[in-house]
Amino acid sequence: MDNAKPRVKNGNTTETVGRRKEAVARVRLSPGNGQTTINGKLITEYFPGPILQKLYNKPSEITKTAGKYMISVKVAGGGQVSQLGAVIHGISRAIAKTEPDLRTTLKREGFLTRDARAKERRKYGMAQKARAKKQSPKR
Repeated sequence: MDNAKPRVKNGNTTETVGRRKEAVARVRLSPGNGQTTINGKLITEYFPGPILQKLYNKPSEITKTAGKYMISVKVAGGGQVSQLGAVIHGISRAIAKTEPDLRTTLKREGFLTRDARAKERRKYGMAQKARAKKQSPKR
């Protein structure tokens, strides 16, 4: 279970945690001008490119909250795509906590569900990966 519950700080700032694979994103959502920063950088610098931009804007587009909140994110672990998934999960949870009536919209789109898929552990006796077996000797 997820022990990190969303909490409201100072009456108007909401803190949540988003996760995907090994990535963990700590999200702070407060009323503001719509600026989003990740690890001190603008989100456009941290996740460059139109495809990634389309993905991280999706929760605010669906809920029509673009430009309404200032979002600050600290993300660590995983790769670029899993960090993006963690950020989207954290932002969605923060929006749902701040505006409970938008929760059903986010839930329907699947943004509040943590993607539980992770790398399979390596088994003993195998080659380099979880299921790759050593080549059998020729007869």
